Amino acid sequence: VVRKAKATEVDLSALPMPVLPLPGDGYNIFVTGIGGTGVLTVSALLGMAAHLEGKSSTTADMAGLAQKGGAVYSHVRLADRDEQLLSPRIIAGGADLVLACDAVVAADKAAQNLMMPNRTAVVANADIAPTSDFVRDRDLDFQRAKVEKAIRSAANPNATTFVAADTVATALLGDAIGANVLMMGFAWQQGLIPLQLASIDQAMELNGTAIPFNKRAFSLGRQLAHDPKSVLKLVEAARGPAPEPLSETLDDLIARRTADLTAYQNAAYASRFTALVNRARAANNDALTDAVARSYYKLLAYKDEYEVARLYTDGRFEAALNQQFSGGSRPKIMLSPPMFARIDPATGRPKKYSFGPWVLSLFRLMAKFKGLRGTALDPFGYNPERREERALIGWYEAGVAQLIEGLTPANTKLAVEIASLPLDMRGYGPVKHTAIATVKAREAKLWAKWPGVAKQAAA
Repeated sequence: VVRKAKATEVDLSALPMPVLPLPGDGYNIFVTGIGGTGVLTVSALLGMAAHLEGKSSTTADMAGLAQKGGAVYSHVRLADRDEQLLSPRIIAGGADLVLACDAVVAADKAAQNLMMPNRTAVVANADIAPTSDFVRDRDLDFQRAKVEKAIRSAANPNATTFVAADTVATALLGDAIGANVLMMGFAWQQGLIPLQLASIDQAMELNGTAIPFNKRAFSLGRQLAHDPKSVLKLVEAARGPAPEPLSETLDDLIARRTADLTAYQNAAYASRFTALVNRARAANNDALTDAVARSYYKLLAYKDEYEVARLYTDGRFEAALNQQFSGGSRPKIMLSPPMFARIDPATGRPKKYSFGPWVLSLFRLMAKFKGLRGTALDPFGYNPERREERALIGWYEAGVAQLIEGLTPANTKLAVEIASLPLDMRGYGPVKHTAIATVKAREAKLWAKWPGVAKQAAA
Protein backbone atom coordinates (compact mmCIF):
# COMPACT_ATOMS: atom_id res chain seq x y z
CA VAL A 1 0.00 0.00 0.00
CA VAL A 2 1.51 3.31 -1.06
CA ARG A 3 0.43 5.62 1.74
CA LYS A 4 1.97 7.81 4.39
CA ALA A 5 1.75 6.34 7.90
CA LYS A 6 0.14 8.30 10.67
CA ALA A 7 2.37 9.77 13.37
CA THR A 8 1.19 10.42 16.91
CA GLU A 9 2.50 13.29 19.03
CA VAL A 10 2.46 13.25 22.83
CA ASP A 11 2.65 16.09 25.34
CA LEU A 12 5.84 15.74 27.38
CA SER A 13 5.65 19.05 29.22
CA ALA A 14 4.58 17.43 32.50
CA LEU A 15 7.13 14.61 32.43
CA PRO A 16 9.96 14.62 35.00
CA MET A 17 13.54 14.83 33.72
CA PRO A 18 15.43 12.01 35.44
CA VAL A 19 19.16 11.83 34.78
CA LEU A 20 21.28 9.11 36.34
CA PRO A 21 24.64 10.48 37.57
CA LEU A 22 27.51 8.81 35.77
CA PRO A 23 29.11 6.42 38.30
CA GLY A 24 32.77 6.99 39.07
CA ASP A 25 33.78 3.66 37.57
CA GLY A 26 31.80 4.24 34.37
CA TYR A 27 28.57 2.84 33.00
CA ASN A 28 28.02 -0.05 30.60
CA ILE A 29 25.05 -0.48 28.25
CA PHE A 30 24.66 -3.67 26.25
CA VAL A 31 22.29 -3.45 23.28
CA THR A 32 20.91 -6.58 21.60
CA GLY A 33 18.75 -6.84 18.53
CA ILE A 34 18.32 -7.96 14.96
CA GLY A 35 20.39 -6.62 12.09
CA GLY A 36 18.60 -4.10 9.91
CA THR A 37 16.29 -2.77 12.62
CA GLY A 38 18.41 0.14 13.86
CA VAL A 39 20.32 -1.48 16.73
CA LEU A 40 23.60 0.13 15.72
CA THR A 41 21.81 3.47 15.41
CA VAL A 42 21.00 3.26 19.13
CA SER A 43 24.63 2.66 20.07
CA ALA A 44 25.76 5.47 17.75
CA LEU A 45 23.29 7.91 19.31
CA LEU A 46 24.42 7.01 22.82
CA GLY A 47 28.08 7.38 21.91
CA MET A 48 27.57 10.74 20.19
CA ALA A 49 25.45 12.08 23.06
CA ALA A 50 28.25 11.20 25.50
CA HIS A 51 30.81 12.92 23.25
CA LEU A 52 28.67 16.08 23.14
CA GLU A 53 28.69 16.14 26.95
CA GLY A 54 32.46 15.85 27.04
CA LYS A 55 32.34 12.31 28.37
CA SER A 56 34.48 9.43 27.15
CA SER A 57 32.77 6.61 25.35
CA THR A 58 33.43 3.53 23.28
CA THR A 59 31.09 1.47 21.12
CA ALA A 60 31.88 -2.04 19.94
CA ASP A 61 29.35 -3.28 17.42
CA MET A 62 29.26 -7.00 16.70
CA ALA A 63 27.09 -7.72 13.66
CA GLY A 64 28.76 -10.99 12.66
CA LEU A 65 28.07 -12.54 9.27
CA ALA A 66 24.31 -11.88 9.29
CA GLN A 67 24.04 -8.09 9.41
CA LYS A 68 20.47 -8.20 8.10
CA GLY A 69 18.13 -10.43 10.09
CA GLY A 70 20.87 -11.92 12.27
CA ALA A 71 21.79 -11.34 15.91
CA VAL A 72 23.51 -8.02 16.60
CA TYR A 73 25.25 -6.96 19.80
CA SER A 74 26.57 -3.54 20.72
CA HIS A 75 28.78 -2.72 23.72
CA VAL A 76 28.42 0.92 24.80
CA ARG A 77 30.73 2.11 27.57
CA LEU A 78 30.55 5.57 29.16
CA ALA A 79 33.02 7.16 31.56
CA ASP A 80 34.43 10.50 32.69
CA ARG A 81 37.98 9.80 31.45
CA ASP A 82 39.50 7.79 28.61
CA GLU A 83 41.75 5.79 30.96
CA GLN A 84 38.63 4.25 32.52
CA LEU A 85 37.81 2.56 29.23
CA LEU A 86 40.72 0.21 28.69
CA SER A 87 38.55 -2.24 26.73
CA PRO A 88 35.68 -1.42 24.37
CA ARG A 89 33.91 -4.62 25.37
CA ILE A 90 31.93 -5.11 28.57
CA ILE A 91 33.41 -7.77 30.83
CA ALA A 92 31.40 -10.70 32.25
CA GLY A 93 28.80 -9.46 34.73
CA GLY A 94 29.65 -5.85 33.91
CA ALA A 95 26.47 -4.65 32.18
CA ASP A 96 24.60 -1.93 34.06
CA LEU A 97 21.79 -1.82 31.50
CA VAL A 98 20.74 -4.30 28.81
CA LEU A 99 18.62 -2.69 26.15
CA ALA A 100 17.10 -5.87 24.69
CA CYS A 101 15.62 -4.63 21.42
CA ASP A 102 15.21 -8.33 20.67
CA ALA A 103 14.56 -10.48 23.73
CA VAL A 104 15.57 -13.74 22.05
CA VAL A 105 19.07 -12.41 21.42
CA ALA A 106 19.23 -11.12 25.01
CA ALA A 107 18.40 -14.63 26.26
CA ASP A 108 21.43 -16.03 24.45
CA LYS A 109 24.45 -17.15 26.47
CA ALA A 110 26.66 -14.35 25.08
CA ALA A 111 24.29 -11.74 26.51
CA GLN A 112 23.51 -13.62 29.71
CA ASN A 113 27.20 -13.73 30.64
CA LEU A 114 27.28 -9.93 30.85
CA MET A 115 24.38 -9.69 33.30
CA MET A 116 24.42 -9.90 37.08
CA PRO A 117 21.36 -10.15 39.35
CA ASN A 118 22.56 -7.49 41.80
CA ARG A 119 23.65 -5.06 39.08
CA THR A 120 21.97 -5.30 35.67
CA ALA A 121 18.72 -3.56 34.76
CA VAL A 122 16.91 -4.65 31.61
CA VAL A 123 14.45 -2.99 29.26
CA ALA A 124 13.30 -5.69 26.84
CA ASN A 125 11.03 -5.79 23.82
CA ALA A 126 8.05 -7.98 24.73
CA ASP A 127 7.17 -8.48 21.05
CA ILE A 128 9.11 -11.56 19.98
CA ALA A 129 10.33 -11.35 16.39
CA PRO A 130 10.05 -14.53 14.30
CA THR A 131 13.34 -16.38 13.89
CA SER A 132 14.54 -18.06 10.68
CA ASP A 133 13.29 -21.41 12.02
CA PHE A 134 9.73 -20.13 11.61
CA VAL A 135 10.20 -20.31 7.82
CA ARG A 136 10.79 -24.06 8.11
CA ASP A 137 8.34 -24.77 10.94
CA ARG A 138 5.00 -22.91 10.84
CA ASP A 139 4.07 -24.34 14.26
CA LEU A 140 7.27 -23.14 15.91
CA ASP A 141 6.94 -22.26 19.59
CA PHE A 142 8.75 -18.98 20.24
CA GLN A 143 8.95 -19.89 23.94
CA ARG A 144 8.12 -16.37 25.09
CA ALA A 145 7.81 -17.44 28.75
CA LYS A 146 11.14 -19.25 28.63
CA VAL A 147 12.88 -16.22 27.12
CA GLU A 148 11.46 -13.90 29.76
CA LYS A 149 12.41 -16.28 32.56
CA ALA A 150 16.00 -16.55 31.28
CA ILE A 151 16.40 -12.77 31.21
CA ARG A 152 14.86 -12.19 34.64
CA SER A 153 17.02 -14.89 36.22
CA ALA A 154 20.26 -13.48 34.77
CA ALA A 155 19.54 -9.81 35.56
CA ASN A 156 17.92 -7.94 38.42
CA PRO A 157 14.29 -9.17 38.27
CA ASN A 158 13.08 -6.08 40.12
CA ALA A 159 14.68 -3.81 37.50
CA THR A 160 13.57 -5.77 34.44
CA THR A 161 10.74 -4.41 32.30
CA PHE A 162 9.19 -5.85 29.16
CA VAL A 163 7.74 -3.29 26.76
CA ALA A 164 5.46 -4.00 23.79
CA ALA A 165 7.70 -1.78 21.69
CA ASP A 166 6.83 -3.13 18.24
CA THR A 167 3.10 -2.87 18.95
CA VAL A 168 3.34 0.74 20.13
CA ALA A 169 5.72 1.82 17.36
CA THR A 170 3.60 0.24 14.62
CA ALA A 171 0.34 1.73 15.92
CA LEU A 172 1.58 5.23 16.75
CA LEU A 173 4.54 5.73 14.42
CA GLY A 174 3.37 3.61 11.53
CA ASP A 175 6.54 1.51 11.48
CA ALA A 176 8.09 -1.03 13.87
CA ILE A 177 11.53 0.33 12.94
CA GLY A 178 10.95 2.97 15.62
CA ALA A 179 10.78 0.36 18.40
CA ASN A 180 14.48 0.48 19.30
CA VAL A 181 14.64 4.25 19.78
CA LEU A 182 11.32 4.04 21.63
CA MET A 183 12.91 1.59 24.08
CA MET A 184 15.86 3.92 24.45
CA GLY A 185 13.42 6.68 25.46
CA PHE A 186 11.74 4.31 27.90
CA ALA A 187 15.06 3.46 29.55
CA TRP A 188 16.08 7.12 29.73
CA GLN A 189 12.80 8.11 31.43
CA GLN A 190 13.39 5.37 34.00
CA GLY A 191 16.73 6.98 34.84
CA LEU A 192 18.77 4.12 33.36
CA ILE A 193 20.81 6.15 30.85
CA PRO A 194 23.24 8.71 32.40
CA LEU A 195 23.01 11.27 29.58
CA GLN A 196 21.25 14.61 29.21
CA LEU A 197 18.10 14.86 27.10
CA ALA A 198 19.54 17.81 25.18
CA SER A 199 22.61 15.83 24.12
CA ILE A 200 20.53 12.87 22.95
CA ASP A 201 18.31 15.25 21.03
CA GLN A 202 21.35 16.88 19.39
CA ALA A 203 22.82 13.46 18.58
CA MET A 204 19.65 12.60 16.65
CA GLU A 205 19.97 15.80 14.66
CA LEU A 206 23.63 15.14 13.88
CA ASN A 207 22.74 11.62 12.80
CA GLY A 208 20.81 13.28 9.99
CA THR A 209 18.44 10.36 9.29
CA ALA A 210 14.71 10.35 10.06
CA ILE A 211 15.18 13.09 12.65
CA PRO A 212 11.50 13.88 13.40
CA PHE A 213 10.63 10.17 13.37
CA ASN A 214 13.36 9.25 15.87
CA LYS A 215 12.46 12.15 18.14
CA ARG A 216 8.81 11.06 18.18
CA ALA A 217 9.87 7.48 18.94
CA PHE A 218 12.07 8.63 21.84
CA SER A 219 9.23 10.80 23.19
CA LEU A 220 6.75 7.93 23.00
CA GLY A 221 9.17 5.77 24.96
CA ARG A 222 9.39 8.43 27.65
CA GLN A 223 5.60 8.72 27.82
CA LEU A 224 5.23 4.94 27.96
CA ALA A 225 7.57 4.76 30.95
CA HIS A 226 5.87 7.62 32.77
CA ASP A 227 2.21 6.87 31.99
CA PRO A 228 1.75 3.55 30.16
CA LYS A 229 -2.05 3.70 30.33
CA SER A 230 -2.17 6.91 28.31
CA VAL A 231 -0.02 5.38 25.56
CA LEU A 232 -2.05 2.19 25.49
CA LYS A 233 -5.19 4.29 25.01
CA LEU A 234 -3.54 5.96 22.04
CA VAL A 235 -2.65 2.53 20.65
CA GLU A 236 -6.23 1.32 21.01
CA ALA A 237 -7.53 4.46 19.32
CA ALA A 238 -5.04 4.10 16.46
CA ARG A 239 -5.75 0.42 15.90
CA GLY A 240 -9.51 0.86 16.00
CA PRO A 241 -11.97 -1.37 17.83
CA ALA A 242 -10.42 -4.37 19.51
CA PRO A 243 -10.88 -7.64 17.61
CA GLU A 244 -13.62 -9.92 18.78
CA PRO A 245 -12.32 -12.10 21.63
CA LEU A 246 -11.70 -15.75 20.97
CA SER A 247 -14.51 -18.17 21.74
CA GLU A 248 -14.32 -19.31 25.35
CA THR A 249 -16.87 -22.12 25.23
CA LEU A 250 -17.84 -24.81 22.76
CA ASP A 251 -21.23 -23.17 22.29
CA ASP A 252 -19.52 -19.85 21.43
CA LEU A 253 -17.27 -21.64 18.95
CA ILE A 254 -20.18 -23.30 17.16
CA ALA A 255 -22.32 -20.15 17.15
CA ARG A 256 -19.52 -17.99 15.74
CA ARG A 257 -18.70 -20.44 12.98
CA THR A 258 -22.36 -20.83 12.09
CA ALA A 259 -22.64 -17.06 11.70
CA ASP A 260 -19.43 -16.94 9.64
CA LEU A 261 -20.66 -19.64 7.26
CA THR A 262 -23.97 -17.83 6.84
CA ALA A 263 -22.05 -14.73 5.74
CA TYR A 264 -19.72 -16.90 3.65
CA GLN A 265 -22.59 -18.49 1.68
CA ASN A 266 -26.07 -18.64 3.23
CA ALA A 267 -28.13 -20.11 6.10
CA ALA A 268 -28.61 -23.44 4.32
CA TYR A 269 -24.85 -23.83 3.97
CA ALA A 270 -24.40 -23.03 7.67
CA SER A 271 -27.06 -25.61 8.60
CA ARG A 272 -24.94 -28.26 6.89
CA PHE A 273 -22.21 -27.38 9.37
CA THR A 274 -24.46 -27.50 12.43
CA ALA A 275 -26.01 -30.81 11.35
CA LEU A 276 -22.67 -32.65 11.38
CA VAL A 277 -21.51 -30.90 14.56
CA ASN A 278 -24.74 -31.88 16.32
CA ARG A 279 -24.22 -35.51 15.26
CA ALA A 280 -20.78 -35.41 16.84
CA ARG A 281 -22.17 -33.74 19.94
CA ALA A 282 -24.77 -36.48 20.31
CA ALA A 283 -21.88 -38.87 20.99
CA ASN A 284 -21.40 -36.99 24.33
CA ASN A 285 -17.75 -36.20 23.73
CA ASP A 286 -16.79 -32.51 23.85
CA ALA A 287 -13.25 -33.11 22.58
CA LEU A 288 -14.54 -34.80 19.42
CA THR A 289 -17.23 -32.13 18.96
CA ASP A 290 -14.63 -29.36 19.24
CA ALA A 291 -12.36 -31.08 16.70
CA VAL A 292 -15.25 -31.56 14.26
CA ALA A 293 -16.44 -27.95 14.64
CA ARG A 294 -12.98 -26.54 13.91
CA SER A 295 -12.03 -28.93 11.13
CA TYR A 296 -15.36 -29.03 9.29
CA TYR A 297 -15.61 -25.24 9.36
CA LYS A 298 -12.13 -24.99 7.85
CA LEU A 299 -13.13 -27.26 4.97
CA LEU A 300 -16.46 -25.54 4.35
CA ALA A 301 -15.03 -22.00 4.41
CA TYR A 302 -12.29 -22.57 1.82
CA LYS A 303 -10.83 -19.30 0.52
CA ASP A 304 -12.00 -19.06 -3.08
CA GLU A 305 -12.37 -16.08 -5.41
CA TYR A 306 -15.79 -15.11 -4.02
CA GLU A 307 -14.55 -15.16 -0.43
CA VAL A 308 -11.48 -13.07 -1.25
CA ALA A 309 -13.77 -10.53 -2.91
CA ARG A 310 -16.15 -10.50 0.08
CA LEU A 311 -13.42 -10.03 2.66
CA TYR A 312 -11.89 -7.14 0.76
CA THR A 313 -15.20 -5.32 0.35
CA ASP A 314 -17.26 -5.98 3.50
CA GLY A 315 -15.87 -2.81 5.11
CA ARG A 316 -13.34 -4.30 7.54
CA PHE A 317 -10.34 -4.07 5.21
CA GLU A 318 -11.03 -0.44 4.36
CA ALA A 319 -11.57 0.46 8.02
CA ALA A 320 -8.29 -1.19 9.07
CA LEU A 321 -6.46 0.57 6.24
CA ASN A 322 -7.81 3.97 7.24
CA GLN A 323 -6.94 3.36 10.89
CA GLN A 324 -3.29 2.65 10.14
CA PHE A 325 -2.62 5.04 7.27
CA SER A 326 -3.50 8.61 6.38
CA GLY A 327 -3.52 10.61 3.18
CA GLY A 328 -4.58 9.60 -0.31
CA SER A 329 -4.57 5.87 -0.89
CA ARG A 330 -3.30 3.85 -3.82
CA PRO A 331 -3.53 0.25 -2.59
CA LYS A 332 -1.93 -2.42 -4.75
CA ILE A 333 -3.16 -5.98 -4.40
CA MET A 334 -1.10 -8.99 -5.42
CA LEU A 335 -3.19 -11.73 -7.03
CA SER A 336 -2.64 -14.90 -8.98
CA PRO A 337 -5.83 -15.34 -11.05
CA PRO A 338 -6.18 -19.05 -11.89
CA MET A 339 -7.50 -18.33 -15.37
CA PHE A 340 -4.31 -16.73 -16.70
CA ALA A 341 -1.62 -16.92 -14.02
CA ARG A 342 1.60 -18.42 -15.37
CA ILE A 343 4.09 -20.54 -13.50
CA ASP A 344 7.07 -18.60 -12.19
CA PRO A 345 10.17 -20.50 -13.41
CA ALA A 346 12.12 -19.35 -10.35
CA THR A 347 9.68 -20.82 -7.82
CA GLY A 348 7.68 -23.36 -9.79
CA ARG A 349 4.51 -21.77 -8.43
CA PRO A 350 1.84 -19.52 -9.98
CA LYS A 351 3.13 -16.01 -10.54
CA LYS A 352 1.45 -13.10 -8.78
CA TYR A 353 0.49 -9.87 -10.49
CA SER A 354 -0.06 -6.38 -9.11
CA PHE A 355 -3.53 -4.83 -9.47
CA GLY A 356 -4.47 -1.25 -8.70
CA PRO A 357 -7.44 0.12 -6.70
CA TRP A 358 -9.81 -0.58 -9.59
CA VAL A 359 -9.79 -4.28 -8.67
CA LEU A 360 -11.80 -3.47 -5.53
CA SER A 361 -14.74 -2.48 -7.74
CA LEU A 362 -14.46 -5.85 -9.45
CA PHE A 363 -14.39 -7.52 -6.03
CA ARG A 364 -17.64 -5.79 -5.02
CA LEU A 365 -19.30 -7.22 -8.11
CA MET A 366 -17.83 -10.70 -7.59
CA ALA A 367 -18.95 -10.84 -3.95
CA LYS A 368 -22.57 -10.51 -5.08
CA PHE A 369 -22.29 -13.73 -7.09
CA LYS A 370 -21.17 -15.99 -4.23
CA GLY A 371 -24.44 -17.91 -4.68
CA LEU A 372 -22.87 -19.48 -7.77
CA ARG A 373 -20.25 -21.18 -5.62
CA GLY A 374 -20.17 -24.91 -6.27
CA THR A 375 -22.91 -24.85 -8.93
CA ALA A 376 -22.63 -25.69 -12.63
CA LEU A 377 -22.63 -21.94 -13.36
CA ASP A 378 -19.58 -21.27 -11.17
CA PRO A 379 -16.79 -20.21 -13.58
CA PHE A 380 -14.17 -20.80 -10.89
CA GLY A 381 -15.58 -24.14 -9.76
CA TYR A 382 -13.95 -26.11 -12.57
CA ASN A 383 -10.47 -25.21 -11.34
CA PRO A 384 -8.70 -28.37 -10.02
CA GLU A 385 -8.02 -26.62 -6.70
CA ARG A 386 -11.70 -25.84 -6.16
CA ARG A 387 -12.71 -29.38 -7.10
CA GLU A 388 -10.24 -30.77 -4.59
CA GLU A 389 -11.53 -28.45 -1.86
CA ARG A 390 -15.16 -29.43 -2.48
CA ALA A 391 -14.25 -33.13 -2.51
CA LEU A 392 -12.66 -32.76 0.92
CA ILE A 393 -16.02 -31.76 2.42
CA GLY A 394 -17.67 -35.07 1.47
CA TRP A 395 -14.53 -36.99 2.46
CA TYR A 396 -14.66 -35.46 5.93
CA GLU A 397 -18.38 -36.01 6.41
CA ALA A 398 -17.97 -39.71 5.63
CA GLY A 399 -15.02 -39.99 8.01
CA VAL A 400 -16.82 -38.32 10.90
CA ALA A 401 -19.83 -40.60 10.41
CA GLN A 402 -17.53 -43.60 10.72
CA LEU A 403 -15.87 -42.17 13.83
CA ILE A 404 -19.20 -41.56 15.55
CA GLU A 405 -20.43 -45.04 14.71
CA GLY A 406 -17.41 -46.79 16.19
CA LEU A 407 -16.61 -44.39 19.05
CA THR A 408 -15.73 -45.96 22.41
CA PRO A 409 -13.95 -44.64 25.51
CA ALA A 410 -10.86 -46.57 24.44
CA ASN A 411 -10.51 -44.96 21.01
CA THR A 412 -11.62 -41.40 21.81
CA LYS A 413 -8.11 -39.97 21.60
CA LEU A 414 -7.57 -41.58 18.19
CA ALA A 415 -10.96 -40.30 17.00
CA VAL A 416 -10.08 -36.72 17.98
CA GLU A 417 -6.72 -37.02 16.20
CA ILE A 418 -8.40 -38.23 12.99
CA ALA A 419 -11.12 -35.57 13.23
CA SER A 420 -8.45 -32.86 13.61
CA LEU A 421 -6.53 -33.79 10.45
CA PRO A 422 -7.95 -30.97 8.27
CA LEU A 423 -6.44 -28.37 10.59
CA ASP A 424 -3.06 -29.14 9.02
CA MET A 425 -4.34 -28.55 5.47
CA ARG A 426 -3.03 -25.01 5.42
CA GLY A 427 -1.89 -22.67 2.70
CA TYR A 428 -3.19 -21.97 -0.77
CA GLY A 429 -2.62 -23.34 -4.25
CA PRO A 430 0.33 -25.76 -4.55
CA VAL A 431 1.19 -25.28 -0.87
CA LYS A 432 -2.24 -26.49 0.20
CA HIS A 433 -2.17 -29.32 -2.36
CA THR A 434 1.08 -30.59 -0.84
CA ALA A 435 -0.34 -30.26 2.68
CA ILE A 436 -3.42 -32.26 1.68
CA ALA A 437 -1.25 -35.07 0.31
CA THR A 438 0.75 -35.14 3.55
CA VAL A 439 -2.42 -35.26 5.67
CA LYS A 440 -3.94 -38.01 3.55
CA ALA A 441 -0.80 -40.13 4.09
CA ARG A 442 -1.05 -39.60 7.86
CA GLU A 443 -4.77 -40.32 7.72
CA ALA A 444 -4.17 -43.80 6.27
CA LYS A 445 -1.83 -44.66 9.15
CA LEU A 446 -4.31 -43.43 11.76
CA TRP A 447 -7.28 -45.26 10.25
CA ALA A 448 -5.20 -48.43 10.28
CA LYS A 449 -5.34 -48.22 14.08
CA TRP A 450 -9.15 -47.89 14.12
CA PRO A 451 -10.61 -51.24 15.26
CA GLY A 452 -13.04 -51.91 12.40
CA VAL A 453 -10.74 -50.61 9.68
CA ALA A 454 -7.76 -52.52 11.07
CA LYS A 455 -9.74 -55.77 10.94
CA GLN A 456 -10.85 -55.13 7.39
CA ALA A 457 -7.27 -54.39 6.35
CA ALA A 458 -6.07 -57.60 8.00
CA ALA A 459 -8.80 -59.61 6.26
